[in-house]
Amino acid sequence: MKRQIIYTADGSTTLHIPEWEESYHSKHGAIQEAYHVFIHSGLSLFERKSVAVLEMGFGTGLNAFITWLEHEKRGQSIDYVGLEAYPVAQEEVAQMNYPSALNVVQHQSIFDTMHQLPWNQPTAISVHFTLTKRQQFFQDLNENDRYDLVYFDAFGFRVQPELWDNAMFQKLYAAMRKGGVLVTYACRTSIKKAMLEAGFTVEKLPGAPGKREMLRAFKN
Repeated sequence: MKRQIIYTADGSTTLHIPEWEESYHSKHGAIQEAYHVFIHSGLSLFERKSVAVLEMGFGTGLNAFITWLEHEKRGQSIDYVGLEAYPVAQEEVAQMNYPSALNVVQHQSIFDTMHQLPWNQPTAISVHFTLTKRQQFFQDLNENDRYDLVYFDAFGFRVQPELWDNAMFQKLYAAMRKGGVLVTYACRTSIKKAMLEAGFTVEKLPGAPGKREMLRAFKN
């Protein structure tokens, strides 16, 4: 499926799929959205802890990169697993401007390394950050009591409703540890209902720029 490089409102890049009229990140600001949803509403709850993170949709690597940027200042040790069925091509990665847009060009090599790593192989990116990229369909997730934090960053319900149903959230509930947290940019009534039916406690939070609300779910 054809993908285009576009710039979002905060100056950061993302990928856009014209056929679906869907982008990998918010057009209102890829970096703003990633920080709001996944760092401020998710990772920040685990200050000074060891955290096993599951990202549903590794994509451009933005969420993994900003998690790496944040983990040292938050005193965290991160075991990061990113699922992606259709990896982004290296020529597309080369056009993502996240290190410069974040004013951390000194860490460009970390961003590059994340994309150059072999798939399905845990690799220590730094002393307290291990990354495993898994080329896998979301529906094939089959783990139990493994993750503390889930970044649910799938394409929207409009184009892939099968990724937002009760069966998917049951898989995620099983994969998470007690006390685990799931965060997503989405806030649709049917999604909240599917989460509740899977056993989560769910709350609405203010959304990132351009979205009124988002969802955060807990496994109690």
